[in-house]
Amino acid sequence: MQIFEQTITVSKNDLDQLNHVNNVRYVQWVQDIAEAHWLKNAPKTILDHYFWVMLSHHIEYKGEAVFGDELTIKTYVSKSEGLFSIRHVEITNKTKAKLIVTSETKWCFMNTATKKPNRIPLEVAQLFD
Repeated sequence: MQIFEQTITVSKNDLDQLNHVNNVRYVQWVQDIAEAHWLKNAPKTILDHYFWVMLSHHIEYKGEAVFGDELTIKTYVSKSEGLFSIRHVEITNKTKAKLIVTSETKWCFMNTATKKPNRIPLEVAQLFD
């Protein structure tokens, strides 16, 4: 299992009316890191022919972050077979040394030409081992 990680610092644009990171922002970060991991690992030949769509998303909020906090966002794929892939994301507040968000997302592998689901080829599944 390959872990992909990024670090970000909470900006004022990330905050809600209570001056905590807005829940919608966490969902955006989950999607952003999934895309960054995919783009980092997949060669152009695969990127030109395939893409992913989100089918379901479960997120658990365990803590909070505020302006200036440094966050570590980690992701990994736990399962990739048939048409579907399961991706996990953990967001840790480095400033407070606390896990604040976990998520599990089910993605469907799609063919760019047909816009229909496509079985995940072994070469794609192996991109995240």
